Amino acid sequence: MQKKFLIDGLPESAASYRQGCVVVAVDVIRATTMAITAAALGRACYPVDSLDASFRLAQVLEGPLLAGEIDGDVPPGFDMNNSPAELSERSDISRPLVLLSSSGTRLIVNARGCDVLYLACFRNISSTARHLISKNYVRIALLGAGSRGEFREEDQICCALIGAQLVQVGYVPENETTITIMNRWANAKASDCLHSRSVDYLRRTGQLADLRFILERIDDLAETFIVQNGEVVKVKLAPRLNLELGPMAAD
Repeated sequence: MQKKFLIDGLPESAASYRQGCVVVAVDVIRATTMAITAAALGRACYPVDSLDASFRLAQVLEGPLLAGEIDGDVPPGFDMNNSPAELSERSDISRPLVLLSSSGTRLIVNARGCDVLYLACFRNISSTARHLISKNYVRIALLGAGSRGEFREEDQICCALIGAQLVQVGYVPENETTITIMNRWANAKASDCLHSRSVDYLRRTGQLADLRFILERIDDLAETFIVQNGEVVKVKLAPRLNLELGPMAAD
């Protein structure tokens, strides 16, 4: 059977890929970077899709840390923004993270029910591709979260770079949209996202620490991450294959 992959964007798209499909959810700026950073540090992380879900979950967790944003603003009652840079500096790792964002966590929640749900960002491109290849999945959907109805450049880049490694072992793009994104971004660098509106937002709001965090940590994690029973967890590292799956270089 021919192995295929596709690239799509926005949280609403996830519902189309729940049956017979492995999903990789991507929100580089910033939800999947945040969730992966939390899990990599050993912190429990639970993505949610609404304020109500955030507070309901917080009631059953011990000492939860509420983090995130709605339309860029930190909701009342939350402890911090959706900031991987800030999270990485905190020492309270025992506090489980309840994570809410405008697009990224909605994508994650919408994708639940697919065969397996992975998370990816610039930090784990190669390890994610390697793990997907080792599992020999037949159909893979690489889904970017986007923002305000736009499939943002940083998410397209991340998806295309994973897709490029799938192509090396025989996976075929499933549709013209995927081919177009691959042709544009398969050889991209992390810094090619600098003209994204997401980056403009970080600049305008004085959150460049997160941009530096993202661009300075390219393929620095060897782990793969899935969502299991609502929690982001590390999975066993797939063995290295006899392929040239080198890390992406940043400018």
